[in-house]
Amino acid sequence: MFSFFKKKSFAKPPPAPTADVSGVASAPLSLPPTEADVAVQPVRRSWLERLKAGLKKTGSAIAGVFVGTQIDEALYDDLEAALLMADTGCPATDRLLKILRLRVKETQATHPQAVRGLLVDALSDLLRPLQKSLVIGPCQPTVILVVGVNGAGKTTSIGKLTQHLAASGATVLLAAADTFRAAAREQLGIWADRNAVQIISQAGGDPAAVAFDAVNAGRARGNDVVLVDTAGRLGTQKHLMDELKKIKRVIQKADASAPHEVLLVIDGNTGQNAVAQVKAFDDALGLTGLVVTKLDGTAKGGVLAAIAHERPIPVYFIGIGEKLEDLETFDAQEFSQALLA
Repeated sequence: MFSFFKKKSFAKPPPAPTADVSGVASAPLSLPPTEADVAVQPVRRSWLERLKAGLKKTGSAIAGVFVGTQIDEALYDDLEAALLMADTGCPATDRLLKILRLRVKETQATHPQAVRGLLVDALSDLLRPLQKSLVIGPCQPTVILVVGVNGAGKTTSIGKLTQHLAASGATVLLAAADTFRAAAREQLGIWADRNAVQIISQAGGDPAAVAFDAVNAGRARGNDVVLVDTAGRLGTQKHLMDELKKIKRVIQKADASAPHEVLLVIDGNTGQNAVAQVKAFDDALGLTGLVVTKLDGTAKGGVLAAIAHERPIPVYFIGIGEKLEDLETFDAQEFSQALLA
């Protein structure tokens, strides 16, 4: 079973003491870090630096509340305004402020920067239900249906996921089920060529038929993953959502257990509209995960807190740019620290 995207920790917990034949506890053998352990640390640090830079527009307004002030009602009022401006949403903002007030009282914090640290912890706790790894392998092929509105970065995200999967040793088959947009097949074909993976497509064909053929082909060829691209659509357009439901039903005819993952790609710049998209697509399809793109340069990065409060669907990946390395796994603590750095 492949588990490509499980989070790698920077420090491993020490193993429990072992007992020798005499029953006396002895210290375990200390093993040197593996090459993989050593390699991942600078890669992850590089990602964190890019994440901080990408979230700077959102975070600077919130972090600025704690500069040159004191802990009073004015601070909480300013913080409330900053969180709302970051599209955290009223319910999540109220929840965060209540938790923050309680923790300030419990810890008897007296410095604004200490309060900022408590806010990082409170935000991390709120976001932690969204932190989950995408696991590939229990079913072969693992069928991933990818949906989203026009312009969210859906096809590009599929290309980046393909690169990650292929680099990790998985065999990937792409399904170009976006048969409405003229350049969709060509764009996905470029990613297929770049990653040396196969693609199933039909010029002007029925999207559900393309998905059906891809699942059958993936099983016959022994692929680990079938990634199904779909046409962008608004959750408020019933006839388009019905088309997505049809694709899902037809996939289930090819494999009763599929799709194993239904991922929604959302644009981080859309703020509270992203929450509405999550609700609409989840109600229609039953989402299993999210990919949040374009967080770099946005002032609305607080929307993840709103999603965590309103509809806590796992965020498998977040993106802060167009490069392959700009899509990474989501970590609640990392995100909170980067946002409020």
